[in-house]
Amino acid sequence: MYKNEEFKIFAVEDDPTYAKFLKYVLDLNPDFKVTHFSNGKDCIANLHEKPSVITLDYSLPDLSGEEVLREIKEQCSSCHVIIISSQEKIGTAVELLKLGAFDYITKDEETKDRLLNCIDNARNNTSLIQEITHLRQEISEKYEFGKSIIGNSQSIKKVFSLLEKAVTSNITVSITGETGTGKELVAKAIHYNSSRKKKKFIAVNIAAIPNELIESELFGHEKGAFTGASTRRIGKFEEADGGSIFLDEIGEMDLNMQTKLLRVLQEKEVTRVGGNEVIKLNVRIIVATHKNLSDEVKDGNFREDLYYRLLGLPIHLPPLRERGNDIITISKFLLNQFCQENEMNTITISKEAIEKLLTYHFPGNVRELKSVIELAAVMSDNNVILENDISYNSLSKEGEFVFEEMSMRNYTFKIIRHFLEKYNNDIPLVAEKLDIGKSSIYRYIKEMEKEQKV
Repeated sequence: MYKNEEFKIFAVEDDPTYAKFLKYVLDLNPDFKVTHFSNGKDCIANLHEKPSVITLDYSLPDLSGEEVLREIKEQCSSCHVIIISSQEKIGTAVELLKLGAFDYITKDEETKDRLLNCIDNARNNTSLIQEITHLRQEISEKYEFGKSIIGNSQSIKKVFSLLEKAVTSNITVSITGETGTGKELVAKAIHYNSSRKKKKFIAVNIAAIPNELIESELFGHEKGAFTGASTRRIGKFEEADGGSIFLDEIGEMDLNMQTKLLRVLQEKEVTRVGGNEVIKLNVRIIVATHKNLSDEVKDGNFREDLYYRLLGLPIHLPPLRERGNDIITISKFLLNQFCQENEMNTITISKEAIEKLLTYHFPGNVRELKSVIELAAVMSDNNVILENDISYNSLSKEGEFVFEEMSMRNYTFKIIRHFLEKYNNDIPLVAEKLDIGKSSIYRYIKEMEKEQKV
């Protein structure tokens, strides 16, 4: 966080008395550099100084607050604009927020506290953007993987070091790690930073393919090779020719198929099921598993010769619980990403919520953290995730809810539906339990009814 850096604030206010009040309140913080302007044009003329926050009086002598806001967002999109008005007009506030205002504050006895709290939120958001930008630049410059893999812990730096070595050759890479640690993400990073990046990256989940179909899936088949083979089909290895193939959950492959895979890897060629044509291959092999393949070999579940053929450059991904403050960095990154994708206002994470995240062991690793953060973002109020917004599969205690692969929208519907059923459609009570507005529940009910009619 960049708390000690100078924080520029423009205070735009034409009333001399109120301007002195604002200057006094803001100058209480020695980190703030406050500049006052009595009209909109002077403020706009100085936007090249890139202030972090602008407090903007809605009623100015030369330009309307809306005109000044539009110009600020045009020239300085990252600047947080806090509208300060003597009139509380909900319609006006909503329109200004849609145009990009960070917040709307009315001039009353609570202005001081609201303003300082709002600026603190804006400052945290600015720090988050700087932190992520700095982290991405650092990783991108040193490792060239910063756009896809987030973290700065010693354990993840070791991974980056191995990734650097992986992209300089065509050595087979074996990735191990618990479920949810990002094995496919790492495989993609290797491919797209290698000389093969312009060719295809083909991912195959071995565990998801029935044993009787896996040979056809990997190597392809000719027309009539078996019942249902009405046309020739190109296999995944052929499809990946010139590029990379990622065999996820390789430990789930049965012994018979392991023998066939070993031959393909040794000969660097494939023959389609039911065919005679030998097809030469030029494919980079990347495999992954959450199992300990060495133990699988000892137990007779995995061929020893295939094990050594696939071992290549081993990369172990540490579980999230062993990555320290990476949890904070990843949480903020995921939250910022979720807000952007869903066109939501910027949401910050409170200190108490961060402490709660750091004390949890995350058995589902980054995949679970993503679900937790997205749910917290939906449940939060006032653009801040509080400690109570962080829940770890809390509904599963009643046996009525488990994490499933679904969209965030459907995920939210499921939660609201659960509470409505639990509390006999008592919307005020459900709103209180979920700590969200009743209007949000009514909106979801309307959308759910609409979908049921379709």
